[in-house]
Amino acid sequence: MGGLRAAFWFWRRCWYPWFSKFIVEKPLPTKRIMQSLFSVSPCLRGEILLLLFVLSMGGMASAQSSKPLDGQPWDFGVWASGGFSVPGGTKDTQVVDAGVRVGKVLTGDMGGGFVRGNFEWAADLMPVYYVVQPTPAKNAYGAAFNPVNLKWNFTHADRTVPFLELGGGVLFSNQVVPNNTSRVNFVTHGAFGVQFFNNQKRAFTASIRYEHISNAGLTVPNPGINTVQFLVGMNWFR
Repeated sequence: MGGLRAAFWFWRRCWYPWFSKFIVEKPLPTKRIMQSLFSVSPCLRGEILLLLFVLSMGGMASAQSSKPLDGQPWDFGVWASGGFSVPGGTKDTQVVDAGVRVGKVLTGDMGGGFVRGNFEWAADLMPVYYVVQPTPAKNAYGAAFNPVNLKWNFTHADRTVPFLELGGGVLFSNQVVPNNTSRVNFVTHGAFGVQFFNNQKRAFTASIRYEHISNAGLTVPNPGINTVQFLVGMNWFR
């Protein structure tokens, strides 16, 4: 009985005044109906305003639905790559390396169309950098650090994010790389890749990278090594 009383009170207080006005009187034009709506019943007025507010918030949420890389997140990743030498330097050389990455998306989306994207900085620490060299040189084990990787993420699509990257750093090895040169080298690279997001915070990454290894004149000669490497990894965005 208490529930019935409450329902009857709600009907009597909120809806009946406007409903009876609308039915008893002759049909009203739209303007009069709206005036009646907002003047006869304070409860009804509050309900309508609340409904309009909820609908507007829903529209805003739909318009502002987030995508991967929104909000300028941090980028944490692990990766491994391998490749081989190409013309322009020492021949018959293979490289295998692996590392971890820390980065930060620095801007919101800029530009329009396919080139729309954002700018990211990242740094790589590579505790594994193995160089297979032709005889008489010895194979070299090393570690590298790339403090500067500049990356443009193409964010036109929702879940598939291509990118271009330029980066560089320093490589230390236990043997000279290449033969008769230096144990300290500098590495620079350009890369094109794609990040495949399976949710807004995790992506599988695949890229192809052209990397140049050179001692920048620390020793003479300085033939350098040019490699093409294929990279796979996982990235988490926070």
